[in-house]
Amino acid sequence: MELTAQQLKAYDGTDPSKPIYVAIKGRIFDVTAGNSFYGPGGAYCMFAGKDASRALAKMSKNEEDVTPSLDGLSEKEMGVLNDWEKKFEAKYPIVGTVIY
Repeated sequence: MELTAQQLKAYDGTDPSKPIYVAIKGRIFDVTAGNSFYGPGGAYCMFAGKDASRALAKMSKNEEDVTPSLDGLSEKEMGVLNDWEKKFEAKYPIVGTVIY
């Protein structure tokens, strides 16, 4: 499945009939099993329906960091992002990619 960033927004957990998706480096993960984290009111709900690569790399929950842009990230931040990616791969199914 391929989704645009705009289409991905529909999977932010606000519609209970749809799964919850979070993308990392353009790969979309179905995080519905982590609804308590990613669903409305969850600690990481700001990542739902978006590519959260930059925010995860920077360990940030700031809205301006919830973007696919990796520009200017340090080597350490890229390492953090890669660790997050591995955690997601182990825990959640990959269901598609984001088209930019």
